[in-house]
Amino acid sequence: MNAEAVRDRATSLPREPGVYQFQAGDTTLYVGKAVDLRSRVRSYADPRSARIRRMVDRAERIEIAVTDTETQALLLEANLIKRHQPRYNVRLKDDKSYPMVQLTDHDAPRIEVTRDPNEAATVFGPYTDKGRVETVVKALRETYGVRGCSDHKYAGRDRPCLDYEMGLCTAPCTREIDLESYREDVTSVERFFEGETGVLADPLRRAMETAAQEQHFERAANLRDRLGAVEAFHGEGGEAVQSYDDERAVDVLGVAIEGEDAAVARLRAEGGKLVDRDRHTMAAPEGESEGVPAVLAAFVVQYYAERRLPDAILLPEHHGDEEVAAWLEAEGVGVRVPGAGREAKLVELALKNARRNVGRRDECGMLADALNVDAASRIEGFDVSHAQGKSAVGSNVTFVDGSAETADYRRKKLADQNDDYDNMRALIEWRAKRAVEGRDDRPDPDLLLIDGGSGQLEAARAALEAVGWDVPAVALAKAEERVVTPDREYSWPRDAPHLHLLQRVRDEAHRFAVQYHQTIRDEVKTVLDDVPGVGPETRKQLLGRFGSVENVREASPEDLESVSGVGTKTARTIHERL
Repeated sequence: MNAEAVRDRATSLPREPGVYQFQAGDTTLYVGKAVDLRSRVRSYADPRSARIRRMVDRAERIEIAVTDTETQALLLEANLIKRHQPRYNVRLKDDKSYPMVQLTDHDAPRIEVTRDPNEAATVFGPYTDKGRVETVVKALRETYGVRGCSDHKYAGRDRPCLDYEMGLCTAPCTREIDLESYREDVTSVERFFEGETGVLADPLRRAMETAAQEQHFERAANLRDRLGAVEAFHGEGGEAVQSYDDERAVDVLGVAIEGEDAAVARLRAEGGKLVDRDRHTMAAPEGESEGVPAVLAAFVVQYYAERRLPDAILLPEHHGDEEVAAWLEAEGVGVRVPGAGREAKLVELALKNARRNVGRRDECGMLADALNVDAASRIEGFDVSHAQGKSAVGSNVTFVDGSAETADYRRKKLADQNDDYDNMRALIEWRAKRAVEGRDDRPDPDLLLIDGGSGQLEAARAALEAVGWDVPAVALAKAEERVVTPDREYSWPRDAPHLHLLQRVRDEAHRFAVQYHQTIRDEVKTVLDDVPGVGPETRKQLLGRFGSVENVREASPEDLESVSGVGTKTARTIHERL
């Protein structure tokens, strides 16, 4: 785009907060935020640096999204940077995005909290507190009965599901409510997210008062808490929070830059003591470095947008971003650049941590290069476990930037069969179908790691091809620690960091599978379950006391009666039946 094209586009833009994207084809080159979209975009007609000039020259169009508040623009910018990884932005190297709420484009729209909304959906957000968002969505469903089920569960039903019985859905699937009335309820939900708090707060308040009058105090308390979350919802990120005279949590940031790589070290001090430290890599924009201020501003938004903010942040120098400064001030966060004293020593310690190995390729990047894949930041590992075909299970673990993401672990009970290849095929097919059908709320991984050799890998690839899920997969064989790909096998040095990463993922998938298998195996039905008066807890007590069903069979009624939960009548029944 030339300067005249930028000015023409800016003339048509509103003077409101929002985000803008410079795009070329399907590629997002740059994402920015603005208090005044028209004024900010117009400034690109006279780019402030050679790098920005190159970006504008490459761009073919400018897309915008208007937000209600400056804070929403700040968070949406961070969300889009993490999703699109534009080459001209400073980017935190992780794959997290921020929760949004979408109402899908169906005859009977579905409401859901998601980090990856559908293009055709009506989307609200982003938000910083996922717990609060989920509380509000549940309250909306209880009030207006909007469905939350997947398309797979919704289609072809002949009777309502449990959500209908629980009052969470009015069951448009079986026309317990006609579609016109259902859409009116959906419109009420939209009005709430557009700012009409009373659409939800008023019925909650009435229900709370009714529960209190009827002396249902526990329900009244739950409704009170929910009402508080609802009333605070539209102020999220835009209203000041309580500040503390004695700051309880202080984060100290240090930055080091080498070429296009940057590192940010974070120290956490609570009550005057260091309690935590971590280090994050940043991808600086193509070409000239933006410098420490730009890295700091990008890190603060992208890191803290979905984490609890500290009471204060100590920086090595000012970040220079007015919108970030306004956000932190509104949230009651003190920002300081100390020149001397204990705080300055903390900043120097953070700088030393940041300088450690800055510019060295991380193990995820090394793995991506070694395998010739686009990225390896998010890896999902798979393994199966069974005992001669019995109690067959599969594990699905997730690692992000080399660390286990336990919240994204999943497990699957498989059909009993003594065939590792078929078991792996079934496990991968299950994961792939959930991804393709939109029934898995996790982001797609960069790489799948299969515990096994070429046979397990071929089974996994057959499942991926059958479902149509395009994700690269490799296997790691235990015996010789060989990395198996569809084209070749690798024998990397035992001290290779990228091999260690795959080993961690493989070992964790194996541990998680074995743990689940043992749980399923221990729950296998025994002859004790057929004895009247013996439930799961009593069976557990009996087996814990005697060790096996055979020993229970040989025990006297008096011995049986000594077990907690076994009375005289039950002891006699066990003795007679066994």
